[in-house]
Amino acid sequence: MSPEVYDPRMGYDPRRKLTDGDVQSLKPEGWWGDDGKLFREFPFATYQAGVDFAVRVAALAEAQNHHPDLHIFYRRVRVNYFTHDAGGVTLRDIEGARAVNALWREVTGA
Repeated sequence: MSPEVYDPRMGYDPRRKLTDGDVQSLKPEGWWGDDGKLFREFPFATYQAGVDFAVRVAALAEAQNHHPDLHIFYRRVRVNYFTHDAGGVTLRDIEGARAVNALWREVTGA
């Protein structure tokens, strides 16, 4: 196996962490971030709609086996991606953010 391929049994591997420039060029539309974290806030008309979206993001994360932090505010949900064992944002976080955007488009029809 080449050293560039991630194996979760390896533990902390700072080579997987993206640079700030990489994060800026790869982050999906609507997301903010740098080499430390990637995040986006999603607005909702009601508290319950936000909770329902957070539950769907959680199910998506389980399917991907890569789990963001979810913060539910009154009518907003903030999704934070950060790969702890790499010490920052990795390609898995970028992929997760893209999948959350696809879910957002599905939910809102946008």
